[in-house]
Amino acid sequence: MSGSFLDTNVLLYLASDNAVKADRAEAIVAAGGMISVQVLNEITNVLCRKIKMSWQETRVFLSMVRGLLTIAPVTVGTHETGLALAERYGFSTYDAMIVSAALLASCDTLFSEDMQDGLVIDGRLRIINPFR
Repeated sequence: MSGSFLDTNVLLYLASDNAVKADRAEAIVAAGGMISVQVLNEITNVLCRKIKMSWQETRVFLSMVRGLLTIAPVTVGTHETGLALAERYGFSTYDAMIVSAALLASCDTLFSEDMQDGLVIDGRLRIINPFR
């Protein structure tokens, strides 16, 4: 299966005041794709702690995201692959786990504003900054 995987930062623009980036994020989500449970956890942390959304608002947002995208589990295999990616490419542990989940889901594109635009991982996963 080839397809798209979305990093946390792309989805957070759905809840932002930046209309241009929110519209772009909405178009990416509308095209479908995957995220991992880690992305759901990171969204929860940002919405509750930084944006100060209520738990009810956060749950509604998460429910919407879960209804629109396929969710990949985070497994020990995800963790082990992520560790190898962090060592090989110099990713932070959290970014490496997202890249790992995308690779294990056989995605060919990872949308992320935070990772190196254009980088190809293992010859099969291209990181694209959708806001460039």
